[in-house]
Amino acid sequence: MGIRFILMVNKQGQTRLAQYYEWLTLEERRALEGEIVRKCLARNDQQCSFVEHRNYKIVYRRYASLFFLVGVDNDENELAILEFIHLLVETMDRHFGNVCELDIMFHLEKAHFMLEEMVLNGCVVETSKSNILAPIQLMDKSS
Repeated sequence: MGIRFILMVNKQGQTRLAQYYEWLTLEERRALEGEIVRKCLARNDQQCSFVEHRNYKIVYRRYASLFFLVGVDNDENELAILEFIHLLVETMDRHFGNVCELDIMFHLEKAHFMLEEMVLNGCVVETSKSNILAPIQLMDKSS
């Protein structure tokens, strides 16, 4: 398994979306999120987007007011994860039209659905934006 968790966090450090691919208790998740978010938000733009924390490698990227943080195994390719983050943002942009924090908050189920189409058990299984968005567009048509 490569990806352990995906977090979307605003500039104030509030988690807007959390998806875990390994079992952690609620207390462990809360503590882990707090430590990682503080560590990543404290870094400046001149520093690299990779941080090691406990037994994870955190790859993160900021888009507008949202930070996308992905926790991976230590042997995972950081550049591939950065490319995955970019693909996720592009997919959300295509659906929401310039995705922002409010889109995630008001359409949380769609954001989770996109992640579930892209990642299965911590492995990226779909990279085609059209294939990722097709089921969501079908749901939108039927409602």
